[in-house]
Amino acid sequence: MEGIYRFGAFVVIGLTLAGCDDVSSQAMNGTDSSGQDNEPPNQEAVAALVQKTMDNLVFVEGGSFQMGDFGPIDPKAGGLPYSPYSDNKPLHEVTLDSYSISAYQVSYADFDIYTEATGQPRINTEGFEVEYRAPDVPAGVDWYQARDYCQWLADQTGLPFALPTEAQWEYAARSRGQFLPLATNDGYIRRGENYPSREEIIASTPSPHVGPQTIGLIPPNPLGVYQMGLNGFEWVNDWYSEDYYDVSPEVNPTGP
Repeated sequence: MEGIYRFGAFVVIGLTLAGCDDVSSQAMNGTDSSGQDNEPPNQEAVAALVQKTMDNLVFVEGGSFQMGDFGPIDPKAGGLPYSPYSDNKPLHEVTLDSYSISAYQVSYADFDIYTEATGQPRINTEGFEVEYRAPDVPAGVDWYQARDYCQWLADQTGLPFALPTEAQWEYAARSRGQFLPLATNDGYIRRGENYPSREEIIASTPSPHVGPQTIGLIPPNPLGVYQMGLNGFEWVNDWYSEDYYDVSPEVNPTGP
């Protein structure tokens, strides 16, 4: 599935920045600064989506952890790295403020509400992507679409919704930085027990091929977040630099 990016569990709100100003309150009341009615055509659906998003936020208490390939210091790995890649090394300490993250990935049903509310066409209604289009699987979007969706949520609520930084994503996927190689309920995959069967994955979409799976189909990680890194690629806010780990600041790194 090269080239397909799924809208992942990356709707994040930084609690230290929370609060509504007058402009944000106006947006929630359906008016702009000039007093004009700007309610979307699907206002009830928008309100329900915003409420669901708020209800699904998982609080992540801040702290420090070793970010990157922790295999060499994990006794379970026998001193060996978990990955062959150089861009998740060197292992380095990172300290994060508290934040909240969505327990679930953003589905096509969610994203369709957003595009209707903002007057945009539905995404992935033709071409090979349409095979993987189902209401309850992760929406396939590019980085800009993911960022704009988060900004829309921020406009709707007056709260600082955004894509997570890479550090926030990894810290949450590892349940506050524990030595968990994968974001399952115990850090490992046992197909049929804590990971879906091939048949369950294929049944998730109209496609006869293996692709994205239904959101929430497997148990969450110990933090309570589902399928991080296990249901398609996911976007983070950071731009990319292969050697960023060599120069990353320790506190709240935001990428190169």
